[in-house]
Amino acid sequence: MFFTADESTICALSTASGQGAISVIRVSGPDAIDIVNTFFSKNLDEAASHTAHFGTLRNDERILDEVVVVIFRGPNSFTGEDVVEINCHGSRYIREEILRLLVTSGCRYAQAGEFTFRAFMSGKMDLSQAEAVADLIASGSAAEHQLAMHQMRGGFSREINDLRERLINFASLIELELDFAEEDVEFADRSKLTNLLFEIEVMLRRLIDSFRAGNAIKNGIPVAIVGKPNAGKSTLLNALLNEERAIVSEIAGTTRDTIEDEVTIEGVRFRFIDTAGLRDTEDTIEKIGVERSLSALRQAAIVVYLFDIRAAGTNIEEEITEIEAMIDPQRQHLLLVANKCDGNYTPVALHGRAILHISALERSGLNKLEQTLFNLSDLEKFSNDASLVTNVRHHQSLTAAYNALQDVLNGLQSGISGDFLAIDIRRALHHLGEITGAISSDDLLGNIFGKFCIGK
Repeated sequence: MFFTADESTICALSTASGQGAISVIRVSGPDAIDIVNTFFSKNLDEAASHTAHFGTLRNDERILDEVVVVIFRGPNSFTGEDVVEINCHGSRYIREEILRLLVTSGCRYAQAGEFTFRAFMSGKMDLSQAEAVADLIASGSAAEHQLAMHQMRGGFSREINDLRERLINFASLIELELDFAEEDVEFADRSKLTNLLFEIEVMLRRLIDSFRAGNAIKNGIPVAIVGKPNAGKSTLLNALLNEERAIVSEIAGTTRDTIEDEVTIEGVRFRFIDTAGLRDTEDTIEKIGVERSLSALRQAAIVVYLFDIRAAGTNIEEEITEIEAMIDPQRQHLLLVANKCDGNYTPVALHGRAILHISALERSGLNKLEQTLFNLSDLEKFSNDASLVTNVRHHQSLTAAYNALQDVLNGLQSGISGDFLAIDIRRALHHLGEITGAISSDDLLGNIFGKFCIGK
């Protein structure tokens, strides 16, 4: 789906569609104020921007509702156009009647994301800020909210625009050289360009590397709870969730499939995955469960290996060594947790390995476990105002720009001519411009704004 900028006036419900105390209907376009005026009890022609007006909405002589109408005159509005927001009672009937009146008076129903699309087209925000609007709406934790706010307020865009401007300055000098190719002059200092490229390379690498943390914040950090049957994995999941989410029994192999749920720890969302016990089995269904456990282990950012401290024998080191062999240390953390540490038990000492001791049944040691999980999330090393890449599209464009700059650096070292350098610099500029929308296509815009909710 894609829409083009036009002169029509659009309307939509901007609050949730369910019944509630208050609903907000948004109207945007050149005729927004005039259309609402046709059935509002007060004259809005001279109403100042950013003012609220109490009155009634009428369908002919019949009063539909008592409402508060808020006026935002362009360009000082969300979309850059005249905007009217009608705050009515949350009755479905009232909403539908108001929307019907708006359409019969000259509005058309807005498409998904069309208000934000108009804000983008009028220069109120760039493309990455527009995407942050959707992220802000979907934010489910303090960390997600903080990232979305930082991006929506232009923190990420400023970094990208700064990189582009610095590259454009040098690109223009190299392009100028091409106009004087026959005179063999050099306007762009190659040593300064090399130093600039090294600086930009470091900045791009930092942004690219931040995607792992940013994506984890946005989608939740996946944590796989693995271990032998009856280690207490389901009991631990229930304790973390503070509810009976997974079936617990003394029968080995009770969990046959992965069970997933979310917990927010210090403002960060973690996706805990309870898995089937790892063991050799001839049971066909349990085999499938074990395969899924191994799959969850491979995909997790943090792997919690849980073992029963009472049943831990001399082979515990061997078990952990096997798990360590399955872990990718470049992208995964392994956390060793001894469970059932209640009453009398013999502590287990593992050479060179840190172990957390908990009792999932008695919920002891869980605070330390949660704090350790937060520490392993790697989020502490990012400052509150740091730009983290949370968007797959941004990550792909940054990587493509980074690769283009590598080609420029290689070209400088090999002494290639300015026309080839210019091609690679333009390629880097193109990919950076894709992030903010300085360079975009109809398909890209349609794909981004089509995912928004109607009314935003």
